[in-house]
Amino acid sequence: MSATRPLVLVADDDADIVALVRLGLERAGMEVAAVGDGRAALLLAQARPPDAAVLDVMMPRVDGLEVTRQLRATAATATIPILILSAAVQDAHVALARTAGADDHMAKPFSPRVLAQRVAALLAQPGRR
Repeated sequence: MSATRPLVLVADDDADIVALVRLGLERAGMEVAAVGDGRAALLLAQARPPDAAVLDVMMPRVDGLEVTRQLRATAATATIPILILSAAVQDAHVALARTAGADDHMAKPFSPRVLAQRVAALLAQPGRR
């Protein structure tokens, strides 16, 4: 984790969702870098590896599951905690997220406060950035 506030990459193509995620994370003392698609998420993670990521599944250009796989396959981002935030909450969808490498899965709609708590718990796990 960074010496100051942990940096959380947020990738979602819905500006309202990004605003809610940002609200919860910033209130919890985290810095947020938000992008609107998976390709931009990968470019940002390469330029400035985050301490954690919150990813939507259905995004333009590259979906959240592929972003997860690529983050896991890159040394600089392989150990960052990843939370998938998705409206797809059936067991099969959660299993796909886990198989891709996600550490946690949270359903939309969501509480910004609970989301921040879940991200903080992921950041506190041993062996994480």
